[in-house]
Formats: sequence, structure tokens, C-alpha cells
Amino acid sequence: MSEVHAEAKRILNCRQVDVNQLMPLKYHWAWEHYLNGCHNNWLPSEVPMQKDIELWKSNRLSQDERLVIMRNLGFFSTAESLVGNNIVLAIFKHLTNAEARQYLLRQAFEEAVHTHTFHYIVESLSLDQREVFNMYNEVNSIHEKDLFEMKLTQEIMQEGFSTDTPEKIQTFVKNLIGFYLIMEGIFFYSGFVMILSFQRKNLMTGIGEQFQYILRDETIHLNFGIDLINTIKEENPEIWTPEFKNQINEMVQEAVELEIRYAEDCLPTGILGLNANLFREYVGFIADRRLERIGLKTHYNTRNPFPWMSEVMDLDKEKNFFETRVTQYQSGGALVW
Repeated sequence: MSEVHAEAKRILNCRQVDVNQLMPLKYHWAWEHYLNGCHNNWLPSEVPMQKDIELWKSNRLSQDERLVIMRNLGFFSTAESLVGNNIVLAIFKHLTNAEARQYLLRQAFEEAVHTHTFHYIVESLSLDQREVFNMYNEVNSIHEKDLFEMKLTQEIMQEGFSTDTPEKIQTFVKNLIGFYLIMEGIFFYSGFVMILSFQRKNLMTGIGEQFQYILRDETIHLNFGIDLINTIKEENPEIWTPEFKNQINEMVQEAVELEIRYAEDCLPTGILGLNANLFREYVGFIADRRLERIGLKTHYNTRNPFPWMSEVMDLDKEKNFFETRVTQYQSGGALVW
């Protein structure tokens, strides 16, 4: 191996550069995402759950409100594991760049923390662990979303798979789009709206605070994934054919319908100002934003019925430090959104 030069680095199929040598950096965006992730260390056990426990044991929550919480715990508890497994078993080995791999290691840890979060919530509320963690096998709207993602993982986990042809790079990019744009960028966001709607009403505030931390992490995951996809496009322009773009649009449209069915399942009746029709607008809205960021045309052209989500994502808020850990707390440095 000769001395590594930054210009010789590539995200995929870089055989002449030692992938173990981090410096000099070429993809500064990957390193910045890694640093931003490191600034956001947190653990679910730092968030007090006593108020949530008291409320859950009371009769102040309706059955429909309890259904929303249970469905989202059931979906997220498995979805975070799927994302983590995809990073470790499918994505990491095919990236030939040290700084991108460095970020994936950080993201994998965060996915483990998120899975830990749902265990912490289930344990705190004395819920049936089997019911929550096995819900993806028993609720069709959750199972269909997970199956959609698992098919994308299976393709690139097949023995002998590589990214040495444009067609195989397209397969790899479909996985990235499925997990970053769709799973973390669309599927997760309906759940964020539902759970954070409770927090806005001062209900289940411990769960809401943990979901705020997860939302902060997922925003960085999404931004990394978009930068990764766009870099692969730039370095491999031959993959970005009209046919491939049509395939991506079809994937996103299928995902939107799956997410709408999930919202309908979670909200058979309206609660907390939410209903399934609002989520049809919202899912279309965020799907368009994801399409735009990878250079594709919008499809739904709907409005955002939950403008307060933008405020929630602005985590620089004053909180009573003695009541709860401040959401904007970081171990060092400043988070730039």
C-alpha cells in the first residue's frame, strides 16, 4: 500500500486505497455527521418515566390513545433492529471509505440505544414484552412495512454480491433509499407525529422526550444517507438512468401507501387532533421532500398539516433542568442543523 491521497478515495469499489486509513479526509460531510452524532450522547434511563407510569395506570387515557402508543412501540421496537442489522450486515462491508464507515459505526450504536429505549419504556410501563416486540409478526400494517425493508436487505446479503457493475450499484442504492429515505425518512416520521402529539398535550412526556432524542438522531441519519446516495450518484453517473429513477419513484409510492395503511390502523378514530386523512397529506408531503433531496421530481404536492413538527425539531428549547434533562444537551460542541 502506498501513501493515501484524498483524491484517490471513493465511496464504492476503491481497491487502491487502504480503507483502514482515515486521514486525509475526502468526504468531510461524513466526518461532520459523525461528529454531530458524537455530540448527542444519551441513554433512555436518563429520562424519568414516573409521570408516564402514573398516567398509564390511570383511566385518563382512552383505548384509542393506548392503541396509538402500543402500535408505535410495536413498530419502532423491531424497525430500529432492522436498520441496525442492515448497517452491520449489508452496508458496511460494501463501503470502501473510512470516514463513511466511521459514521456507520456511530449510527449502529445509536440504533442499539433506540432499541434499548423501547425495552426501557416497555419495562417501565409493565407492558407485555412479547406483545410489543412480536407485533411485527401479528399486525399486518407493521409486518408489511418491515417486509418491504427486509427484501431490500436480502438482495445485497446474498453470497457473492458486490458493487462491481452499474446494475449492482443500483441494487445497493435501492437499499440505501429503502432504509434512509423510506424507513428513517418516511416510516419513522408518522410515529414521531403521533407520539409527540401526546407530549404537546402534556401526556406521556417521558416517552415524548425519548422520541425527541430519537428524532434528533434520525435527522442526522437521514442527512448522512442523502449525502451518501448523492455522492454515489456523482461518482457513478451511469446508474442514474430514467428507468432507475422510475423504479425509485415506484418504491417511494409503494412506501407511502404502506405508511398510510399503518396510520389508518393506528387511528381508526380521531384523537389529539389527528386522523388518517391528515396523515395522507403529511406522508405525501415528506415523501416529496425526500425525493427533492436526491434530485427527483415531487409527486404528491400536498401541504404539511403538522407545521408544529418544525418547532419540535428545533430542539434548542428552555427546560427546567431539575425536572428533566435538557433536550439540547450535548457532550461537547454545538449541533448545527
